[in-house]
Amino acid sequence: MPRKLLALALVTGLAAVLVAAGCNSTNVNQAQPGGTVGPEANLTLPGLDGTDVTLAQYKGKVVLVNFWATWCQPCRKEIPWLIEFNEKYGPQGFVVLGVAMDDEGKKVVEPWVKNQRFDVNGQSEAMNYKIVLGNDNIADKFGNLIGLPTSYLYGRDGKKFKTIIGGFINHDDLPKALQGQL
Repeated sequence: MPRKLLALALVTGLAAVLVAAGCNSTNVNQAQPGGTVGPEANLTLPGLDGTDVTLAQYKGKVVLVNFWATWCQPCRKEIPWLIEFNEKYGPQGFVVLGVAMDDEGKKVVEPWVKNQRFDVNGQSEAMNYKIVLGNDNIADKFGNLIGLPTSYLYGRDGKKFKTIIGGFINHDDLPKALQGQL
């Protein structure tokens, strides 16, 4: 396992312990107003379905980029929320983009995504958002990836306005952050 992913696994494990103990390990940073679009905007991300994606193609939409892995328990906890948010806010221009960070890539991620179902408000649902395959080079372009899950929110202008590092997305706070953007 590459050193970066080993470090991610350790941080994720620590975050899981803190969550289990009732601690909130989410560290939220606001981007400064007027920030510039980062190097990740034109980065090509290989889609699980065979189609490549760039963040630039989503300009005009609010995009949540969520780094996750099939083995990450906190990631699994927030997937139903991402499904719910994608259903609820998708018609208003919200897009969820999941970046799977499994070392084994498509051979592990594809069957997992195909077979997993999640309880979303009492309904059994599959992941309903685009999944791309990540690696250390892709993660480096986004920066601040020190644990899984990590999420980045981009406004309609393509500028990053929120980062959620090494903990889950807060189910109640994310809609508040989206209100000013949608």
